[in-house]
Amino acid sequence: MSNKTKLSPKLPWNVRLFVSVMSFGTDMCRRSNFTVNRTLMNLFDLKSSASNNPVNGVKSSDIVVDSSCDLWFRLYTPTGTGTEARESATFPVIVFFHGGGFAFMAPNSKPYDDFCRRLAGELTAIVISVNYRLSPEHLCPTQYEDGVKVLKFIDDVNHWAEGLNADLKHCFIAGDSAGGNLAHHVAVKANEHKFRNLRVIGIIAIQPFFGGEERTEAEIQLEGAPFISRERVDWLWKAFLPEASDRDHPAANVFGPNGKDISGVEYPATIVFVGGLDPLKDWQKRYYEGLKKSGKEAYLVEYPNAIHTFYAYPQLPETSLFMKQTTDFIQKQLSSAT
Repeated sequence: MSNKTKLSPKLPWNVRLFVSVMSFGTDMCRRSNFTVNRTLMNLFDLKSSASNNPVNGVKSSDIVVDSSCDLWFRLYTPTGTGTEARESATFPVIVFFHGGGFAFMAPNSKPYDDFCRRLAGELTAIVISVNYRLSPEHLCPTQYEDGVKVLKFIDDVNHWAEGLNADLKHCFIAGDSAGGNLAHHVAVKANEHKFRNLRVIGIIAIQPFFGGEERTEAEIQLEGAPFISRERVDWLWKAFLPEASDRDHPAANVFGPNGKDISGVEYPATIVFVGGLDPLKDWQKRYYEGLKKSGKEAYLVEYPNAIHTFYAYPQLPETSLFMKQTTDFIQKQLSSAT
């Protein structure tokens, strides 16, 4: 009975419906030959347009980085009365990578448009939501390269930030699920480039998507939890990783047997959010522990009753806690950086 309770958390009917529909949709669109039916997926992945007129105190626009590979980002700028009370005239910048197992979703997917708008409004920050290329059409490390390319683009403020009061010296990299994986690897790869204006001072890893060949206790015990199943996860890694790679590839198992030593890498303070009902939670905790062992500043926040993607639903109590603790983390890093 206790196991059944774990796998069937009390969720509002509309959250449960959304989880069911999206799980069904992605399952229908994943083919056995590791391709995706994009036409069918468009029926499930509803899109939202950018809005220059403020919505909930935030306006948005789309900025092209490289049209040859459809690399662009949606820019969210707070305009509400709360921004007028800021002591500083500038806004920290959050570069956000969306989830979807590297294979699904986009910045203009309605759940991510809503989420990034909330981030910009509640955190009083400029949010840049990146449209990186998806697998399986584009294998790893394409997504990481797209992420670094966006950092290089925004480093030149003349491209996009005129009149926005963006403070690139106070930049954060954030991401949920696969986007949390991206946040880590982009931050590591960014060390290979010398930026003129950009300085990353924090990483916000929201239930980051990591894994390995081993089946962890959480993966076994929480099989059947919302959104995440071993079959789906295995498919996503197979569709993303380079050909002939297994899940101990360093892209997936960052501190595993093939992982890169980052002890000598300049790596920003990181906060890792974990859900108690997320089958991936053991890998997320190992990520946090790996950062600590590498001598990095890291913080772990776990919500015992949270499912994977809990942050997307404002009606869940953990979402407001997440916003508060993210705000506290940002403020702590801003104070340390000044």
